[in-house]
Amino acid sequence: MSRNRKDLIRILVSLGLFIAAYCVKELVPLDWYWNLTVFLAIYLTIAYDVLWRAVRNICHGQIFDENFLMIVATVGAFVIGDYPEAVAVMLFYQTGELFQRYAVGKSRKSISHLVELNPETAVVLRNGAEETVVPDEVEIGERILVRAGERVPLDGTIEQGNSSLDTSALTGESVPRFASVGDAVLSGTIVLDGVLTVRVEKAFADSTVSRILEMVENASEKKAKAENFITKFARFYTPIVVGLAVLLAIVPSAITGDWATWTHRALVFLVVSCPCALVISVPMSFFGGIGCASKHGILLKGGNYLELLDKTDTVVFDKTGTLTKGVFRVNTVEPADRAEEILRFAAIAEQVSTHPIAKSVLAAYGAPPSPVTDSKELAGRGILAVCDGRRIAVGNDKLMTEQNISYREPSGLLGSVVHVAVDGAYLGYLSVGDEIKEGSADAIAELKRAGIKTVMLSGDRSANAAAVAERLGIDEAEAELLPQDKVSALERRLHPGGATAFVGDGINDAPVLMRADLGIAMGGMGSDAAVEAADVVLMQDDLRAVPLAKRIARKTMRIVRENIGFALTVKVAVLILSAIGFANMWIAVFADVGVAVLAILNAMRAMRLKKAIPTASNLNAA
Repeated sequence: MSRNRKDLIRILVSLGLFIAAYCVKELVPLDWYWNLTVFLAIYLTIAYDVLWRAVRNICHGQIFDENFLMIVATVGAFVIGDYPEAVAVMLFYQTGELFQRYAVGKSRKSISHLVELNPETAVVLRNGAEETVVPDEVEIGERILVRAGERVPLDGTIEQGNSSLDTSALTGESVPRFASVGDAVLSGTIVLDGVLTVRVEKAFADSTVSRILEMVENASEKKAKAENFITKFARFYTPIVVGLAVLLAIVPSAITGDWATWTHRALVFLVVSCPCALVISVPMSFFGGIGCASKHGILLKGGNYLELLDKTDTVVFDKTGTLTKGVFRVNTVEPADRAEEILRFAAIAEQVSTHPIAKSVLAAYGAPPSPVTDSKELAGRGILAVCDGRRIAVGNDKLMTEQNISYREPSGLLGSVVHVAVDGAYLGYLSVGDEIKEGSADAIAELKRAGIKTVMLSGDRSANAAAVAERLGIDEAEAELLPQDKVSALERRLHPGGATAFVGDGINDAPVLMRADLGIAMGGMGSDAAVEAADVVLMQDDLRAVPLAKRIARKTMRIVRENIGFALTVKVAVLILSAIGFANMWIAVFADVGVAVLAILNAMRAMRLKKAIPTASNLNAA
């Protein structure tokens, strides 16, 4: 039987006994010691765990917590003869605690599905036989078998079979993705049909599911300023109100001689003063916001990043692979009469690079290029290579200038231009085009509607960057930037009072992601370095998740502010009323448990969102 169910039964039994005892007390005149015995027995039934926690915490030096305050207030009520009131207060308090545990449990479910991503076993093929082992015993290069209905335990590439894959737990995307031989599969995805043989590409500790779990586990350790404020507030606030309660009980009593009245007011004051509404609801709001984001494929590495997202007023984007697909295609080769020769030398040099432009050149060449004997890739410029004794230079304008090679500057041409020179002589150029990602325009439009400034930083030619920026409606664009130039360009946009976010996906984006107030990485296909450097990871590689994350953060922070304002207002008002005798124990309990329940209910709203990733048709509705 679960703890919540046991506590519910205990509360119901205690409530029944309390009602019966109260009726007997009102109908049958009994001596005070009989009433004390009956109500004390009911009190111990409902309050034994609170008593134990209070004693244990006192032994550990944690005196002024809510358990201590409730025990002092209720035991004090027994001392002054308010037996039913003491039991009723504890019943109400335990009911609030039960509701709190239920609410916290429900909020945990919003990210608990991530724990289920972690497969306990993997079927590895060794020596022609199947062997079931724990995933961290599988080595890179080994083959694993994944059947229909099972989760992929490790990242790898499909060697045999095809299947529809359920990636919803990783990306929030409900539509299954079809995968076949040669396609990459991520750990945590579910094979819906067929049987896959997968060659393992990453160790279990480096797999997608392990990194996601690590991010979620570490997220709770990175507290937002509001959470830290509440923790410090409770640490100083509780001893102060206990001291005030003692003064309230002693000073007026010493003057008036009415010890019973002022002691009762002090006990009411103590019950009101419990800061549990703040201590519980504020962290729960952040937890709910993190959980809501994770359900939509947005992983935040801490509650503090929700605060930064809410403050973000400028979003800076990388271009290639972020705003655009990064899937390039060779559109033209000039001069056309030397196209085959230009393409051949370009492919020879680009074979050593993993850049999307290099892949497009090799695809256009369509044959294995001759091997190189030496090569050097120059970040943001191009490649120098040697093949059969010939020196090949393939890259942009900057590389040609550095190598003192006169080149032809194309006019009116959109797309990246790759110049080709051999032995210092210019041969010509290739025009390589990229496509804008689906959703990029929607993302920029929603950010601008929210009053957020958008900027694009690119290493591409100015004409290409300007064309992409104009098509997407981006406010500012800077082009022809080396990785270190992007850092400088970002630093110029950092400002006090707000936050600047950078969105990128490549290994060369890692320095900028770390320098930004908030780094956002395209996690599904982004580089490991970018994911590690970022504060927020978008598992879907869909930029519409950026304004979605902003909306989640804005809603979460609004709820946090509502809870802080509501709790403090009610508590201050009732504390004053209790001190002057206008608040009884029932009002005090409402100011404690009732306010906590209402604040928790409000915090649970952070787990819900009307719309997920918006499209052009539903942006306004969201």
